[in-house]
Amino acid sequence: MKADWAILDVTEKLSFVLRSLYRSFGYERYRMSKFEDYDLYARNKEFLVSENLITFTDLTGKLKALKPDVTLSIIKNHRDPEDGVLKLCYDEKVYRVSKNGGEFREIPQSGLECIGAVDEECIAEVLTLAVKSVAVQGRRFVLSVSDLDVLSGFVQFATKDPETGKALLKCIGEKNVHGIEEIGEKAGLPKEATEKLKAMISLPGTLTQAMDELEALSEGTPAAKELARLKRILALVPETYRASIEADFSVIGNTSYYNGVTFKGYVEGVPESVLSGGQYDGLMKKLGRKSKAVGFAVYLDTLERIGEPEADPVAIEAEKAFSELSSGERK
Repeated sequence: MKADWAILDVTEKLSFVLRSLYRSFGYERYRMSKFEDYDLYARNKEFLVSENLITFTDLTGKLKALKPDVTLSIIKNHRDPEDGVLKLCYDEKVYRVSKNGGEFREIPQSGLECIGAVDEECIAEVLTLAVKSVAVQGRRFVLSVSDLDVLSGFVQFATKDPETGKALLKCIGEKNVHGIEEIGEKAGLPKEATEKLKAMISLPGTLTQAMDELEALSEGTPAAKELARLKRILALVPETYRASIEADFSVIGNTSYYNGVTFKGYVEGVPESVLSGGQYDGLMKKLGRKSKAVGFAVYLDTLERIGEPEADPVAIEAEKAFSELSSGERK
């Protein structure tokens, strides 16, 4: 008896499509419990999207929390690999306060994590999989890529003051040109430095043009070395997928969490990002780990709004794989 693709709802189809994709690249599926010790999240609140948690006391008297985040749980439950990288993928639900109100929501996510000796090839592979992940609906899409190390290099060229630097980053994240000008005037920053930061907000549309302009802007700044690394990483992404990447340095995210390459995925018809990820070496260090790490999460509840994942080749192949299953779940 063959499994029937039609019995799955949209979220289940998306989950299966993405799991099949990640498994084809050597990622092992990771499962976890619905909750963790509250202390794990209490000690790392700066890394969470929201500090609000659903907690309860179990029968042993320990305070537990429903998972607001998958990455923290994965790091907690895995040691640093002795060599190479640990490649994991997941289908999980997290519990967070709604953006539009004070209610908690159960949010289905699919994603992957690479932990260990993360190098440029590994990051390029993750970017490639991120592109494939936002392509599964068969609609127009884009992966917006930034690099916090490059951005920090430009900010350091403008100021050595941490508070001024934070204010500049905030303006860049908001694409606030006027704010950069005001901060520059108030702090007495070099005009050349603020002009470079303003230029980063309005980079050209194509990735090649953006990289060329950034290369010219970075001359004589600490950003030059980091930009060269970013260009090498992007060059390792297959050209077919690189065409769907844009440079957008307003993609900053949580600077306590991320470093290096960060990115968000957008799909036509959805007014917010459907995918978010990047390097998070800072989080690893905070948790006492020596390994580097990179990963991303796909927000299935957001992606499912635009319907069935049927038009993209990845989705079509996943449907074929599902139809070949007999009873029971594929490992």
